[in-house]
Amino acid sequence: EVQLVESGGGLVQAGGSLRLSCAASGFPFDDYSIGWFRQAPGKEREGVSCIGNPDGNPYYTNSVKGRFTISNDYAKRTVYLQMDSLKPEDTAVYYCAAVRLLGSCVVRASVYHIWGQGTQVTVSS
Repeated sequence: EVQLVESGGGLVQAGGSLRLSCAASGFPFDDYSIGWFRQAPGKEREGVSCIGNPDGNPYYTNSVKGRFTISNDYAKRTVYLQMDSLKPEDTAVYYCAAVRLLGSCVVRASVYHIWGQGTQVTVSS
């Protein structure tokens, strides 16, 4: 079964850190680009980060630049999102998604066709 499973979410105080994981199965992971998205209550889904394939170049939306780091581990078929210096406004359900699109990545949700079910991140003040 084609599947992406997010994990690592939780409750953390402002200034803390979390590392999200996105584990892939059922498709040729090495041929896909992976992106992270988030959706907070009452807000539209927002692209957070993505990583190009095979160049590995990352993209970050301005609000997380300098605080979040995306990385991949092809051996484990897993993409990570390290989140540091978390702020209350980072509170959202975080989703990973995959697209068979190589080269520079994009965080336009409509191009992604494999989605995880999300993991909740809550940052308290």
